[in-house]
Amino acid sequence: MRNSAHKTTEGFLKVGADRLEYTFHDCGNADRPVLIMLHEGLGSVRMWREYPLELALVSSCSVLVFSRRGYGRSSPRPAPWPLSYMHEEAQEILPLVLDAAGVERAIMLGHSDGASIALIHAGSTQDKRVSALVLMAPHVFCEPISVQGIELAKQKYRQGELRRLLQRYHGSNVDNAFWGWNRAWLDPDFLEWNIENYLPEIRIPLLLIQGEDDEYGTLRQLQAIENRVDGPVEKLVLPGCGHSPHRDRREETLRAIADFAKRLG
Repeated sequence: MRNSAHKTTEGFLKVGADRLEYTFHDCGNADRPVLIMLHEGLGSVRMWREYPLELALVSSCSVLVFSRRGYGRSSPRPAPWPLSYMHEEAQEILPLVLDAAGVERAIMLGHSDGASIALIHAGSTQDKRVSALVLMAPHVFCEPISVQGIELAKQKYRQGELRRLLQRYHGSNVDNAFWGWNRAWLDPDFLEWNIENYLPEIRIPLLLIQGEDDEYGTLRQLQAIENRVDGPVEKLVLPGCGHSPHRDRREETLRAIADFAKRLG
């Protein structure tokens, strides 16, 4: 049941020359951090479905979810994208999103590409507004399994069914979103992509979540993060779970994230 103080607003954040669609679930708890949800490489506000609202209700934290450039109803970003697109989002755009939304204390909750963006942001900007990270299926280096999964996605997109599915969430941005992400990851130079150098600068608490059957990455990703960050780490490894723990194991991830946020105070 919704708290009587809960309010949901939708609209667009003006970030530089771009308009980024957002939804904000305000729980009315100004003393609690805001959960900032960073979507996957093919995600958007709408692709999170009811998860942000459910998370707001169980965690008693307000939740902000937005679509990056080229996704959902946000401003377009035509392909090709630079191989540094996640760095740009982390170091240039994300601080401006927090400014535009008036966020003073945040927990970054990223999935896949969004988790990598959260790590780059935390390890390079030293943004004092960010008090913790929740990372679902993060990537800190490129693995063969990642390339294989993304190559398979390209084949499905060209066959048409995947494009029709994604168009429900991205509308006219669908080709921007897919080919920007896909061509970057399948570029031969992306095999050298690695963000482990940012990890030692991360001194805030982390919750790492990954499925044992993740089709885009192995548990070596979590091991690398745990071994190199300077902050306390909690892990949740889920058997029988793929690349999207919030969909495959919704209740377990909601409970783990809510408990983590409550322990932070």
